[in-house]
Amino acid sequence: MKGFMVPLATLTNFVLLSSVTTTEPVLRPWKENPWYWSYHGEPVLLLGGSDDDNLFQWPERELIAQLDRLASAGGNVIRNTMSDRKDQGFEIYPFKQLDSGLYDLKVWNEEYWQRFERMLLQTADRRIFVQIEIWDRFDYSDMNGSGRWQIHPYNPANNVNYTYDQSGFAARYPDHPGANKQPFFFTTPNQRNNQVVLPYQQRFVDKLLNHTLKYDHVLYCMDNETNGEEEWSRFWAKFIKEKAAKQNKTVYLTEMWDDWNLTADRHKRTFDHPDLYGFVDVSQNNHNKGQKHWDNFLHVRNYLASQPRPMNTTKTYGATGNKFGHTDQDGIERFWRHLLAGAASMRFHRPDSGLGLNDKAVACIRAARQLESLLPLWSIEPVNELLSDRQDNEAYAATDGRGRTYIVYFPSGGEVRLDLSEASEILTIQWINIDTGQSEPQGRLSGGSQISLSSPGKENWVAAILTPHN
Repeated sequence: MKGFMVPLATLTNFVLLSSVTTTEPVLRPWKENPWYWSYHGEPVLLLGGSDDDNLFQWPERELIAQLDRLASAGGNVIRNTMSDRKDQGFEIYPFKQLDSGLYDLKVWNEEYWQRFERMLLQTADRRIFVQIEIWDRFDYSDMNGSGRWQIHPYNPANNVNYTYDQSGFAARYPDHPGANKQPFFFTTPNQRNNQVVLPYQQRFVDKLLNHTLKYDHVLYCMDNETNGEEEWSRFWAKFIKEKAAKQNKTVYLTEMWDDWNLTADRHKRTFDHPDLYGFVDVSQNNHNKGQKHWDNFLHVRNYLASQPRPMNTTKTYGATGNKFGHTDQDGIERFWRHLLAGAASMRFHRPDSGLGLNDKAVACIRAARQLESLLPLWSIEPVNELLSDRQDNEAYAATDGRGRTYIVYFPSGGEVRLDLSEASEILTIQWINIDTGQSEPQGRLSGGSQISLSSPGKENWVAAILTPHN
């Protein structure tokens, strides 16, 4: 078995491949450049896409086919929400349903956890990293007539463990999640200290960690695009870190705030606490376009510069015809802008809000890996100041800062001037068509001055400009 540290044998007989416990995490920010991840001490760039957010719920055949497609494209990261919205028919809850139809929150539905273990095992086998989101506010809502709260086991009408009066829950939450009115997200001691519901929530996270802490390819995010209180997030972040520490494990976690404006104070709840949040997720930047999208990401990078850590974007939005009015091209551009700007992890969001793992997403991932084969992408920094005669969103640049490596991305054709003053040698240029994966024959450029650089076509193109020995 190639891949991560995983349990041997089957889903019902867990024997750890390694019984050695250590406080040194295998997946961690790279010591030489903490903007990026490392695995076993070697830098690793996380690229991915998937056709759903909670792949662990998928039937086994479909799950394996999706992971194989991702791995064959060069992808190595998925998002996994612990979600159970029942929208697709095959999703199940983590709790046992009794003959009466009610759920017992003290008894597990073993199939749910077998599915979760299978996903962890299969991703580990393929060296695919997993960013888990523990709570998804959309699962506990009746907004827009979804009725998810009406059938959920945590609703007192559906379990044998507590009543409406005991839990403080209401029968309906039509304004949640937009208005953040669901008491489910106010249970922690520094909020409403709901000692009826909180123990069941803690028990769920304990069970989750019983599975994940056996592996070394997992990252944790507390919520999906939350508008909640800071204390909710901090409680669960500390809870997870403390549970991991008792097993001599170090884990990395974050929170995903819903605000599309990365300069908003809400994001500082994560940015300002590197001791608790070992990486940041800026997925909601993907609601922005063009130059604003690039500038917002660089704002966060500059803000974090004194204590750099990986910046993940687990949801790259953009697909033609979706409710946000984005296009396929928007999704491709966001992926490549983040790549050049220094993101540590990029994943295409599921359809219809993103490209998922369709042919265009696969082509993007393959093109990025082709570029990575020419130069280490964790060695570059964004440098649009090296471009002139440039229109907004016409081109984006990155360099190693030593005059040896330059990358220029053109979203849809164009011509700019590139300052190669720091390059003292003859350089090679390799063009890659992101849309097709095809490469142009290598050419040569002279360093030492500004040059005119034209995209070979109107598609998405990226140029790798290198010293011959690079």
